This record gives sequence, structure tokens and C-alpha cells, in this order.
Amino acid sequence: MPVRQLGESERRAVERLLDHDPFAGAQVAERIAARGLSWWRAEGRILGYGARRNLESLCWLGGNLTPVLASDAAVAAFADLLAGEERLCSSIVGRADAVLGLWDRLSDAWGPARDVRPNQPLLAADALPSVPADPEVRQVRPGEVDRLFPAAVAMYTEEVGVSPLAEDGGRSYRRRVNDLVRSGRAYARFVDGTVVFKAELAVVTKRTAQVQGVWVAPEWRGRGIATAAMAAVVRDALLRVAPTVSLYVNDFNLPARRVYERCGFQPIGTLATVLF
Repeated sequence: MPVRQLGESERRAVERLLDHDPFAGAQVAERIAARGLSWWRAEGRILGYGARRNLESLCWLGGNLTPVLASDAAVAAFADLLAGEERLCSSIVGRADAVLGLWDRLSDAWGPARDVRPNQPLLAADALPSVPADPEVRQVRPGEVDRLFPAAVAMYTEEVGVSPLAEDGGRSYRRRVNDLVRSGRAYARFVDGTVVFKAELAVVTKRTAQVQGVWVAPEWRGRGIATAAMAAVVRDALLRVAPTVSLYVNDFNLPARRVYERCGFQPIGTLATVLF
């Protein structure tokens, strides 16, 4: 079956499909809820696979490439189309089988990748943590963006491997940090005005709040602050934002995985990321 670009008239079918994978497809669901399927508003395209009355799989193509519920046949069809286009996305991220299948087919046309992370456990929690929450962790206030921004840059550089300041001096990244603070989705613990822990609800849908950007200042690592700090984030997100909290983590990051386990997160799948 051919791949086709989906429009606003098929929004209901897209939303129904996204409801079948509310965690791995959360970023796509948030964007569609906010901006719909018109490409000039959404800053990306939604590709569909399946008969017009039986949509089977999706693929978001914007700053990231994200397959959703993509079968082997859908992966092959998406790759056939995308291989003929210039790569504009900065990463491929989603369920591991679909991402790695896409990369197998696109690597000759789009490679090389800067990094491939094939095993990123996807975790979710729907109950308040049993461990105590750090009372010093709170939402960042708009007037504190200047204090938060250096920590956000340090986290991004450490996690992604490149600085967010490189492309445009950090203007777009600062706008993103500002947006998260303004919407009440950025958390931090401050000590003497300096951020020692931070995290954000980077994606929020009706089904889940997805935590990203978790970071502890290097000089505070090993002191045991992360579990209570994450418990505070999870507690607030469950009480105030969404019925579940989710995240994904690199398989080799054992300290972080132990923290998330203590906070009640359970594995629900595996993601993969290809970084360019």
C-alpha cells in the first residue's frame, strides 16, 4: 500500500491510532493536539500507511522522525519514500524495532549517524512514589530562567553530545526553556541560587506527562539527592498534570535506572534513537 501525507480531514483516525500507543507516540500526540495536521501549522508532516478507512501506521517527519505503530511493511514503505528525500531531521526516535528498521534502510542515503542508541527502556508510573519527595524541588519561576539555562545547556551537551548553543547561539533552545518555565513544566532544586537538580515535563498529553532533561550537577552526584528530587517531580505531575508519568533512559545509565525504579517506574517497552 502506498504511503500518503495525512491532512486535517483524517485527524480523528490519527488520534485513534495514537491512543493505541500513548507513551511512544506522546510527542506526536502533543504536537497534533496543539497544531493539528496542517503541515504549515504543525512544522512537520504526518505520513500514513494503510487503506484510507483503515489507517495502520504513522510517521511524523519534522525536527525528528518518529514512527508510530509501524509494522515491518509500513517501515519498508516509509523508508522507500524517505530515501529519496534530503534528510532534514536531527534524529530518528521511537519504538526500537521500527527505528532500527528504518535506519537499516535509510543509512546508505542519510548516513552516517553521529550516534545510534538501540536500547532505551521506556518506563511509566501511575501511582505516587513510595519514597519521600524532596520539598526543595519546585517549579522554576519565570524570573529564574537565567539561572536554569546554564544547567539546561550542560544537560543537553552531556546527553546529546553537542551543545545547543552551536547552531544559532542558543536562541531557539532558550526559547524552548522559556516555554517550559512559562507553562509550569520545568522543575529545579536551587542551592545558593545555583541549580543542583533539574527536570522537565517535555511532552504533555491527555494520557501522560513525559519527563526529559533530568540532570544533577556533577559536584552533587553520589550524594543521593536524585531519588527524592525525581519523586517530587513525579508526585506533582501525577497530581497536577496527567494520569501517568513516563520517560525513556539509555540502557547503560544504571544509576538513573535505579532512581526511576525507586520512584515506581515500570518498563513498558524499548525505544531507540539515531542521532545526526
